[in-house]
Amino acid sequence: MADEDVVGDREPLHTQEGSRSGISLIFFKFIGVFLLVSGAFYLLIGNLDASTPETENDSLSSEEQDAFSIRPSMKETSVQEHQLAKVCDLSIGEWVPNPAGPAYTNKTCNRIPQHNNCLKNGRPDRGYLYWRWKPRFCDLPPFDPVTFMHAMGNKSWAFIGDSIYQNHVHSILCQLSQVEAPHVIYQDPSFNIIWHFPSYNIKIYEIWSPLLIQYETIHNDVDFSKTMIRLHLDILDSSWTRFYNLYDYVVISGSRWFDRPSIIYEKNKAIGCHYCHDLKLKEYGAAKAYAKALQLSLNFIATSEHKPFVIVRTWSPMHYEDGELPNERVCNRTRPFREGEISGAPADLKMREVEVEEYEKVGPIGARNGVRIELLDFYHLFLLRPDGHPGPYGTYHPFDGGQKKNVENDCNHWCLPGPIDTVNDMLMKMVMNGDAHDPASTVL
Repeated sequence: MADEDVVGDREPLHTQEGSRSGISLIFFKFIGVFLLVSGAFYLLIGNLDASTPETENDSLSSEEQDAFSIRPSMKETSVQEHQLAKVCDLSIGEWVPNPAGPAYTNKTCNRIPQHNNCLKNGRPDRGYLYWRWKPRFCDLPPFDPVTFMHAMGNKSWAFIGDSIYQNHVHSILCQLSQVEAPHVIYQDPSFNIIWHFPSYNIKIYEIWSPLLIQYETIHNDVDFSKTMIRLHLDILDSSWTRFYNLYDYVVISGSRWFDRPSIIYEKNKAIGCHYCHDLKLKEYGAAKAYAKALQLSLNFIATSEHKPFVIVRTWSPMHYEDGELPNERVCNRTRPFREGEISGAPADLKMREVEVEEYEKVGPIGARNGVRIELLDFYHLFLLRPDGHPGPYGTYHPFDGGQKKNVENDCNHWCLPGPIDTVNDMLMKMVMNGDAHDPASTVL
């Protein structure tokens, strides 16, 4: 019976030729089944990986990553490799609850300036103090002042920048003063201070250099808003270069001073200006001026005979919302943003982009010269912290008496204690346990 001679879809096995033909068919079918099973297996594994909590955010598109600004120093093609390899990158992570709270308060540290002392100034909420930054693929232990002091004996640190860098200097002083109170051994009218911890012979240089390059202020006694800056793109600010050979560690950063009205000079000749509508000069642009300043500064660092460990800190975001006038703009949020809730101001993103580009250019030059330069990219993690600014509490009890005063909110600087203390955790990780991208490397 024909139906009994057919097995599946094969012809009956009557002759040798038929046998060879049947064997070939069996072989090809086996290969087909094997490929189908293999494909199903890898699909299953892929789905399991995608559902793993630790990597659930790895599926962000490159466009989303750009919008979130979570990529500190990598080109687009290398980001996916970076994520897949689960390399420690301190700038990628999330803010998580921290029941332990801050390492100090306004009562245990007397180094907090009035305008950053949010607790003393009467800020009523405390939730902003109970978060910590958790990198995605590595641990970030809290700053340990005892370990830091022992490791940094006979060393010097220079913090170079504007009022945000001062904000950070006071943060690290508050944490280190739990071990020993520092002494001021030098101070000048230009806000340059040298702090000394005598038992460990550690010096911290607080250096005011908001533009990194030479500038002069052109005052307008009639209209303060028309005060301008002469900005020399080809001359470094001697405030930080004159004692450069004394520094073992350097933290350098630019500032919002580049947004101020300015006349741009090269070779003592005005070549343009920024925000100067009354002058017959072409608009130069704040980002372009900042790029030039960073080029000059970082090339000086990378080619210097002196070889400190240099950390380039990225842009500090502001969180002004609502009104146009200073006393109408607010930052009254009481908890961090979630990922994706904010993408950042285009001007801030541009400035950070400039920093990353200039860092990537100079890194190889420094490496060839034996100068270690690292990027501390804190833009994105601080973009998520609108709750960490003083707001109206940059002044003492601004709403005393029940009357709402005409208070200008500070949505630029950071409360102490507050989110900026996290920078100390990052510095300790980078310097003592490896850099921001390779936890296996060490410098001590």
